[in-house]
Amino acid sequence: MDAERAGGREGAEGGRGGPGDLVSALPPEISCRIFSGLDVESLCHASRTCKGWHRVIEGTERLWRQHCLAVRAVCRREIDCDRGHGYSWKITLLRNYWKSKVKQEWLSGKYSNIPSQFSLPDKSMYPMDVDTWGEILEAELER
Repeated sequence: MDAERAGGREGAEGGRGGPGDLVSALPPEISCRIFSGLDVESLCHASRTCKGWHRVIEGTERLWRQHCLAVRAVCRREIDCDRGHGYSWKITLLRNYWKSKVKQEWLSGKYSNIPSQFSLPDKSMYPMDVDTWGEILEAELER
């Protein structure tokens, strides 16, 4: 009995398709449908849960594509450039996710009335190119 329990735990934790690994037992399209409801950060965390989940999540470009297209609304030039250079949807997303968050805050005017650089929150900065800063400055001038 102990060997069976240990084997079951190993299967669930090791991602070998054991009794505890429901995702590996489901058809791939069902597993993908389940994971498609996760946000980017949760998807990354789920990918690290076990080998079975990692295999499904990392092997399904469609999961990353939907999030990448959402980021494209803010970072069109960056996403199109990365995809044009042959990056996968996942890598393109990971390269641009935090930039899109910071860029959206700047473009929305969140930092329009900040009196000094010391008033900026820690997460307000991200390495951005001259074109991105140009977009931000144009948005500021229109306000």
